Amino acid sequence: MLARILELATTLAPRLIEIRRHIHSHPELSGQEYQTAAYVAGVLASSGVHAIEGIGKTGVIGEIKGHSNQSRWLAIRTDMDALPMQERTNLEFASKNPGVMHACGHDIHTTVGLGAAMILAQLEEKLPGHVRFLFQPAEEIAQGARWMIADGAMKDVEGILGVHVFPTIPGGCVGIRHGALTAAADDLELIVMGESGHGARPHEAIDAIWIASQIITTLQQAISRMQNPLRPVVLTIGQISGGRAPNVIADRVKLLGTVRSLHPETYEKLPAWIEQIVAGVCQTYGAKYELNYKRGVPGVQNDPCLTQLLEAAALEALGRSRVQILPEPSLGAEDFSMYLEHAPGTMFRLGVGLKDRPNYPLHHPQFEVDEAAIITGVVTLASAAYKYWKQK
Repeated sequence: MLARILELATTLAPRLIEIRRHIHSHPELSGQEYQTAAYVAGVLASSGVHAIEGIGKTGVIGEIKGHSNQSRWLAIRTDMDALPMQERTNLEFASKNPGVMHACGHDIHTTVGLGAAMILAQLEEKLPGHVRFLFQPAEEIAQGARWMIADGAMKDVEGILGVHVFPTIPGGCVGIRHGALTAAADDLELIVMGESGHGARPHEAIDAIWIASQIITTLQQAISRMQNPLRPVVLTIGQISGGRAPNVIADRVKLLGTVRSLHPETYEKLPAWIEQIVAGVCQTYGAKYELNYKRGVPGVQNDPCLTQLLEAAALEALGRSRVQILPEPSLGAEDFSMYLEHAPGTMFRLGVGLKDRPNYPLHHPQFEVDEAAIITGVVTLASAAYKYWKQK
């Protein structure tokens, strides 16, 4: 079966590059993937895959029913949305939509998902189980997975696979991570309220800017002394606004930030811990505060059994030299984790690094990929899906 998958992938390679370049040229922002969704549904339908549009607002589901009397599904999730940034790659197929770019590789993800579906559709008679492809919108704003789940995308799903490109891994290789893959990511909004006064008489006022700076410093210091260093926490205040004039002590300051963590127990305790510190600083200096701690997405914790299966499938299909075991997780976030609240799953890294050329990071306006990665991802997913049902 592996030989057949490889044969089909080789035959499909030119078509998949066309698909990827079309998607790359026509990026759409989160929740606005109307043309992308229509294109994906058209490719699925023309390949004999049952396509369902309008799942999770602008998401698409593709279903392949193998030979099984049970109503259980293996899901494969890929995302479709782009980022609000101007592309500066000078590629012939660069974005035609000003200010929108596929700078996170979702065009590759979508193409890989389509390629795996096209191959498994041709092997449907020999496929011993059902496979459901989730083409998800709005990953970049961490909403699409929730939308898809709310519309029943995970009904009867007993396992799920995911993929994300990685420019530090060479094109043609994959990275397998056992355990934690990505971090939980939360947002916080803090308003510090003091009392205004003249800049020459600070003792008559309550300086919200100075107190806000004390909160930031105290939080960063407390992380290094109150949080387990083996369970990392990263807190970043990315925006501060407040004050009206250089000689007027500000009575109100707004801070916006993000909080990242890897360990589930730490994740649960962080809101209360942060508020305790904020309250203590404000009480000390006579200020009031409003804290809005917004849960984002939990971390991706790869399932041990599915990760072993994925690793075995990749080794068999690609060979040891093209399979890396990743020693560390990422503090980036992925709403793939929302699916893991409904079924065990695993996500792997797809290497897209270019040889002898600069490899710009994700979310960079000059981000490019080695398109050889498309076939690597397709073969890995198709092989893993077949292997999953074959072992049942």
